[in-house]
Amino acid sequence: MRCDVLAVGTELLLGQIIDSNSAWIGGELAASGIDSLVQVKVGDNVGRIEAQLSRMLVDADAVIMCGGLGPTHDDLTRHAIANVMGVELVEDAMLVDTIRQMFESRGRTMAENNRRQAEVPVGAAIISQTRGTAPGLICPVTVDGVDKVVYAVPGVPHEMRDMLERAIIPDLLERSGETAVIASRVLRTWGESESGLNEKLEHVIEQLETPDTPTLAFLASGWNGLKVRLTAKDATRDGCSAQLDQWEAVVRHEIDDLIFGTDDDTMESVVLDLCRQRGLTLAVAESVTGGLVGGRLTDIPGSSDVFRGGVISYATEVKQTLLGVGEGPVVSEIAARQMAVGVRDRLGADIGLSLTGVAGPAEQDGQPVGTLFVGMVGPGFEEVRQANMPGLRELMRQFSVITALGFLRQHLI
Repeated sequence: MRCDVLAVGTELLLGQIIDSNSAWIGGELAASGIDSLVQVKVGDNVGRIEAQLSRMLVDADAVIMCGGLGPTHDDLTRHAIANVMGVELVEDAMLVDTIRQMFESRGRTMAENNRRQAEVPVGAAIISQTRGTAPGLICPVTVDGVDKVVYAVPGVPHEMRDMLERAIIPDLLERSGETAVIASRVLRTWGESESGLNEKLEHVIEQLETPDTPTLAFLASGWNGLKVRLTAKDATRDGCSAQLDQWEAVVRHEIDDLIFGTDDDTMESVVLDLCRQRGLTLAVAESVTGGLVGGRLTDIPGSSDVFRGGVISYATEVKQTLLGVGEGPVVSEIAARQMAVGVRDRLGADIGLSLTGVAGPAEQDGQPVGTLFVGMVGPGFEEVRQANMPGLRELMRQFSVITALGFLRQHLI
């Protein structure tokens, strides 16, 4: 069973709203073992919506349309579906009453244009609305003699999710007669480029090109690292897990030194867990990153049992007076070491981590843009590492965060 997704709304094309609905729908379809191969966005034009829906129905068994079911003139989804079905829209009197009662229950009067939401293509079934006013639709369509189906749901996320879970997924599974499960496992890496990872895993990828093996994909995720995603399909969730366990071991055999976590792990969550397991506390001194490391650490719930705090020592005099950095260049190995020692002692932590570098636009202390020094002091280790980050200012700062935490992780393991 293949079900593709068509998101409707000019605001999606203009970037005024990020299309998170399609991503969520794709995840739910995958978890239910339903293939979804194409996701498309289209603006509020009935001709273009109709044309795109018709094209998608050539290949897909079903299409979920998200958005365009509101009461205003630019809510055109139901009109496009009716055109593709070759039927008229008719007003459902019971739906009008239901919508009116929803307004009255909130002490409001229903505007006449809300009657549009009670217009239903002839032959379509209604998905009752429990959280808003726009009902969903289940619309049978015949394409070249083949029976297919179009689902329409509101664009409001909590309304859409309710209808998908309550009505659409069960209907798709019943139509498909399948009980397959699709599951993914993400291995999070740092320290190698996408092309470098591809090269290291080339012979593994060759083994995964059969129908009975998982697929492997690379997902570059900025300062969250580079993800290696394995996706398996099986009749049962246990079968998927067995496949993923087997092939994760194969991938780890090749690049285990680059893998810092799985699935929802982040470099900062891994570092906090490692500190917690060892009963160690952490303090951070930041110059070039201006508080980004502390922000990432405190985004993790419960981080206060490990993270003592940080000092944003952006100005030279702050490094000197607060952290004990001596005279001389502040973008240097010596300064990074002194910053790490200073923040550890100042905040009473077991580990001190420091970052100083050059984000640009010009070089500093004779160091080119992109230079990063990371100081680390803790039980049994005291080291400064240098790295060269990409030259764009914001990218350099972000990559400095995961790089510094990655260096510390290596000490902790």
